[in-house]
Amino acid sequence: MGSRAVVVGGGIGGLAAAIGLCRVGWEVTVLERAAVLADAGAGISLAANGLRALDGLGVGAAVRAAGQGQYRGGTRTPRGGRLARLDGAALERAVGSPILGIPRAVLHRLLREALPAGVLRTGATAGAVRQTGPGAVRVELDGGEALAAELVVAADGVRSRLRGLLFPSHPGPAYSGSTVLRAVTRRPVDLDSDFELTWGRGAEFGHLAFRDGRAEWHAVLALPAGTRFADPLAELHRRFGHWHDPVPALLAATRPDDVLHHDVDELRVPLPSFTSGRIALLGDAAHAMTPNLGQGACQALEDAVTLAAALATAPGVDAALARYDAERRPRSQAVALAARRAGQLGHRLSARPAVALRNTAMRLTPSRAATRMILRHHAWTPPPFDRPAAPGGGPRRAEGRIEA
Repeated sequence: MGSRAVVVGGGIGGLAAAIGLCRVGWEVTVLERAAVLADAGAGISLAANGLRALDGLGVGAAVRAAGQGQYRGGTRTPRGGRLARLDGAALERAVGSPILGIPRAVLHRLLREALPAGVLRTGATAGAVRQTGPGAVRVELDGGEALAAELVVAADGVRSRLRGLLFPSHPGPAYSGSTVLRAVTRRPVDLDSDFELTWGRGAEFGHLAFRDGRAEWHAVLALPAGTRFADPLAELHRRFGHWHDPVPALLAATRPDDVLHHDVDELRVPLPSFTSGRIALLGDAAHAMTPNLGQGACQALEDAVTLAAALATAPGVDAALARYDAERRPRSQAVALAARRAGQLGHRLSARPAVALRNTAMRLTPSRAATRMILRHHAWTPPPFDRPAAPGGGPRRAEGRIEA
């Protein structure tokens, strides 16, 4: 088609966007600043909406084959008392799929393998973006090289460099009040659940089962930003070692060097737009959210499919970007707000009366009502895109320059 796009960021959202653009006829370059893809990371949950987006990108079957359906589990107290049950079969009947657990590194590899050779460039950092005229953008790399394009997709994460340049008055990411430690066990663990969350006072511990018998676990703590431990795994044994099984077993099956520790940041102030000229923000760069609903990656995948569909069916690029913003911004920002509220009712509670009230309410909530709440976010169908539209579209903004 002669249309060229540059995707800044080679994470899940950026790779998915590149796959979608390639499928509708665009020539794509993905710029990933990391020189070596270490495939680090723990696990990820993919709900039906994320899996449907992957189906639209042509990689859903491969992801399902590598993942583990989450049918058994739920939410418990530190002593093991049941607060709520996960009914994966009911979810599957309602939306066609249970929640899927998969190692993040495996998902990333499958997305990379779906791209044509040469699309992904590692060790490449976008330093400046110029909108050089109607429908023309130039991306300047830190090393001096420049790439001409008709579209730039900013998928460079929660601390997006391009977002800060496009919206300099926006306050940017804020600390959510929670820090998370996570790892994948080094060996299989005997589990009687596929997915489980345990809520204590100001703390959460959860796990996902993988197809090979290993598991991902995460521990969330309500602590000041920047809190770190000299020996993270020993600290987790101290805080969670007396919690119900299989929490101690999961920690025991983990090597100290495998524990990752990150503060959870979010875009608490919603962006006024996901586009500026011929630049589209996507994934965490557009709507970084807390992980309490397991929707961060799913929303990025929705972004990717919606953008590709708009470019394939709209009369021009500018019209496609306007449609992308109109469709994605209200939904993703609503999900981000719901995730924040879920955290406030979950591990963020620390006062005993509030925890007791929350636990009682959860025990009394019918399973059907809980399933309906989940379906609000999972029941999403991607827009179809089966034909590429001719490139073009009118001017959105006069010539300008965005620099780091």
